[in-house]
Amino acid sequence: MKVIGLIGGLSWESSAEYYRRLNRQVRERLGGLHAANILMHSLDFAPVAELQAQGDWPALDRAMVEAADMLARGGADILLICSNTMHRCAGAVEAASSVPLIHIADPTAAAIKAAGLSRVGLLGTAFTMEQDFLTGRMAKAGLDVIVPDDAGRETIHRIIYDELVQGVVNDASRGRCRDVITALVDRGAEAIILGCTEIMLLVGAEDSTVPLFDTLALHVDAAIDAALTP
Repeated sequence: MKVIGLIGGLSWESSAEYYRRLNRQVRERLGGLHAANILMHSLDFAPVAELQAQGDWPALDRAMVEAADMLARGGADILLICSNTMHRCAGAVEAASSVPLIHIADPTAAAIKAAGLSRVGLLGTAFTMEQDFLTGRMAKAGLDVIVPDDAGRETIHRIIYDELVQGVVNDASRGRCRDVITALVDRGAEAIILGCTEIMLLVGAEDSTVPLFDTLALHVDAAIDAALTP
């Protein structure tokens, strides 16, 4: 079994979910007392969030490269960035590290295409929805990705940073997310990408009339496939 290196703490709420799902999947696939072989470097999210707000992506690139280097020196065979937003730094990590990175957009796009869908709505942080590091990669894979309007993007971003990354799950916010999803479906979205690794803490299949694609779950699936492939 390959060693899975996780760059976590982005936030730790979702990192804990990565850890739980990775171990559960290995147990389901191999049985018995098997568990995933994992290394995690968990960052302090407060300074990361501050640099995001400042738009200092070069500093964030350096932090992510340093985290990847620590995991590589610890023996990681594959790398995962446990955050959609921080895939803004994926190119820097790939350029600096000899350890292969599993990009969160790739298994997500593959799953959507396998379902025969092409026009999808995206929920995530403002960075993920408004910049092209995720949507551009999915467009290259043949997907038409649409995002909420200004008010919808502001709503989803606020819920993520003010609530979900702090472990707060609010029913009123779930209702607001449903409204944003409905608006995307009305604009032709055939499915919704849960493009934040915390948003699945709040939104589930019952909140949408179209299929949901959980990037965290799909990222975990891809990691386990890679870890168990000789």
